[in-house]
Amino acid sequence: MNANWSRNAFVYLLIIVAAAALFINIYQPGDAPDQISLTQLAKAIEKGAVDTVIVRDDEVRVTLTENDTTVISRRERNVPLTQTLIGLGVKPEELTEVDIKYEAPGNAGSWLTLLINLLPLLFVGGLFFILFRQTQGSNNQALSFGKSRARLFTGDKPTVKFDDVAGADEAKEELKEVVEFLKEPQKFAALGARIPKGVLLVGPPGTGKTLMAKAVSGEAGVPFFSISGSEFVEMFVGVGASRVRDLFEQAKRNSPCIIFIDEIDAVGRYRGTGLGGSHDEREQTLNQILVEMDGFGTDTNVILVAATNRPDILDPALLRPGRFDRRVTMDRPDVSGRRAILSVHVRGKPIEPGVDLELIARQTPGFVGADLENVINEAAILAARRNKRAIGMRELQEAVERIGMGGPERRSRLMTPQEKNVVSYHEAGHAVVARLCEHSDPVQKVTIVPRGSAGGYVWRVAERDRVMVNRTYFMDYIAVALGGRVAEELVFGDISNGASADIQQLTQAARAMVTKYGMSESMGPLQFGQQEELVFLGRDLAEQRDYSEEVAEQIDAEVRRIVNSAYERVRKLLSENINKLHGVANALKERETLSAEEFEEVFTAV
Repeated sequence: MNANWSRNAFVYLLIIVAAAALFINIYQPGDAPDQISLTQLAKAIEKGAVDTVIVRDDEVRVTLTENDTTVISRRERNVPLTQTLIGLGVKPEELTEVDIKYEAPGNAGSWLTLLINLLPLLFVGGLFFILFRQTQGSNNQALSFGKSRARLFTGDKPTVKFDDVAGADEAKEELKEVVEFLKEPQKFAALGARIPKGVLLVGPPGTGKTLMAKAVSGEAGVPFFSISGSEFVEMFVGVGASRVRDLFEQAKRNSPCIIFIDEIDAVGRYRGTGLGGSHDEREQTLNQILVEMDGFGTDTNVILVAATNRPDILDPALLRPGRFDRRVTMDRPDVSGRRAILSVHVRGKPIEPGVDLELIARQTPGFVGADLENVINEAAILAARRNKRAIGMRELQEAVERIGMGGPERRSRLMTPQEKNVVSYHEAGHAVVARLCEHSDPVQKVTIVPRGSAGGYVWRVAERDRVMVNRTYFMDYIAVALGGRVAEELVFGDISNGASADIQQLTQAARAMVTKYGMSESMGPLQFGQQEELVFLGRDLAEQRDYSEEVAEQIDAEVRRIVNSAYERVRKLLSENINKLHGVANALKERETLSAEEFEEVFTAV
């Protein structure tokens, strides 16, 4: 703001200078009359050629009688004009024949001269004024360094409500009581009930935690303070704590309201683990948050909502009752939730009549709200590039593949006939085994067109979201993963490195069956190793071994047995259905891509 004011002041100064120059041009005559000397004027009077003479200051304006023109002469300011003319030889009786008028001296010339002399001083003064304002602005910025940087959204015009958040019905039900408290706090106070001071939204990235917090504010119609946890922490000591105090003071002044801290794990992680110990600036900020939350009284209608995808690293003092009393889990949506999210994101967009959002929802297991929004956006971009007036099913399915596989099709990649032959049989092996296995997901698409890092792929879509996974499904999953490698070995008598990702996936699945899920016949229903996981991210951090080397050898042997058993099974399936393998591979070499209907037609025709 100060910088803008300084620029405006400089503009105003330039306007003043331009106005002064215009003033000078106006009051300085543009077409000045001819000038004559006083001697010439005396001779003209002697000849009777002068009609009138007007004297003002040192200027003498003479009107000649012959052609009615005006000329100018100069005189000494303190000497009378008549005395000067008589001294030049003009007779007094000749002067009586001339109309001589004296005008009062004007101030315009004095003011003009003064203004011209003051212009440089005004310009220098303006520069000093701008520098002073900039210095003052820097001081103000330094003084406001400890102020909160939270963005305030008023509740009179809500932009997000619960209807705009889909796929999280359980979370909305749990947060409705917060909305009710903000609307009617006296109803709870009459019964002595204490509303939770803090609500912690937990879930993977992209599940809509920030959107849900805004929806709570929109439903309640109260002010909404939004800030990120990283905005509290600075390199200067005490700045974070000062910002926390200022934020809570603003919230109390605008009560009832909601404070939303996104990524609270930036300041709320375990204390005493940093290099600075208890003197760490981040830990001081956390301490101030804890103190401010304790300062909330029963009559202070301020609710703190925070979001994180790392609840495992938060300080226990934050999670105790009286601070963050509630933990609301924003999990990945199921198929009905994904269908509802897609309906929200297609609002206001032209959609072709034949679009089946239910099918898109089934094709996107594991996708969160942000992924589904990206699917609709990518589909709209594809439709625009194809000069279409509406988004069709083809664009939606291609958008799902692009996001799921990590990139567009790479048709520019050139494959030799030998490579195309190997990739065709490799993908055909996966597809045929998936079709023959009873518990495998149905084949949606088979292609040898490269996409992302894959040279080709078989896209399988589950008919429903799997929560409980049986041992038979794991065995079929490993078998399908081995289908490409076994097909290469049967047809070419050799193998390539195209199955590296398949081998990695099937090895992880087999080891999880033995060490994690207790699905091994020889090892029994036991878990081996202490798994340190990020539950909400679905990632394994590390494994602490709590078993002996002898047991480790038995685990390796059991994993090898499971994979070898699946390998023999796949080899038998493909050997007995070698004609189907050839038929699908030849169709892929000819068409490059087979849809679910085309694959089923080729599979049953052989």
